Amino acid sequence: MSKVKIPIIILCFYLVLPCDDKLKNENDFVIFKTNPKDEDISFYWKDNDGKVFKSIDNLKKNVEREDKNLKFAMNGGMFEKNNLPKGLYIQDFKILNKIDTLSGEGNFYLNPNGIFYLTKNNDAELIETKKFKHDSNIKYATQSGPMLLINDEINPIFKKDSKNLNIRNGVGILKNGNVVFVMSKNEVNFYNFASIFKQLGCKKALYLDGFVSRTYYLEGNWIQKDGDFGVMIGITESKK
Repeated sequence: MSKVKIPIIILCFYLVLPCDDKLKNENDFVIFKTNPKDEDISFYWKDNDGKVFKSIDNLKKNVEREDKNLKFAMNGGMFEKNNLPKGLYIQDFKILNKIDTLSGEGNFYLNPNGIFYLTKNNDAELIETKKFKHDSNIKYATQSGPMLLINDEINPIFKKDSKNLNIRNGVGILKNGNVVFVMSKNEVNFYNFASIFKQLGCKKALYLDGFVSRTYYLEGNWIQKDGDFGVMIGITESKK
């Protein structure tokens, strides 16, 4: 009797696992995912008396006075003297700082620069600054740069072997519209930082800032309450 050869099919399950399961260096980053439709994402700069918050600690105390808990917070973009937001800043539908004309030096001006914003309907968007058009439905917006991911791909100006290392934080948009905030715990170059957003499944991502970066994430066992910032982004929940 002749032997029948039965083909062996090996299923590569790792190819269909969620992106999170492929992260080999996840512990090197603080990663916070949120659905902007379900959670309260707000941008902060000054309190009701016009005083700049500056630190996460001041922000935390302020939201607690409003009978809320601070679930997550990080600095939300670069700033200039007197903690003035660098570039466009919109809060509660009001333009508090005008858009930057994209002429200068430093990371902010690496191409393409971008804008992260939230609409009245709590849709989160990331767009290249040169393509941005102001809309009265935009509730919050912060400008920064450079873009880390563009149409699912890492910004081509980044080099894998770059020695430009720093603590970095940024924001990405997943294909389902959810938002991912990431901060490196250790110094990292732009390419490797952008790679994390790509591995997480983001279609777009924006660099927010560098060595000054701080993140508060109680459930993630990462608590930094210091800082001297301009804009901050926070997620709050009502005290139970």
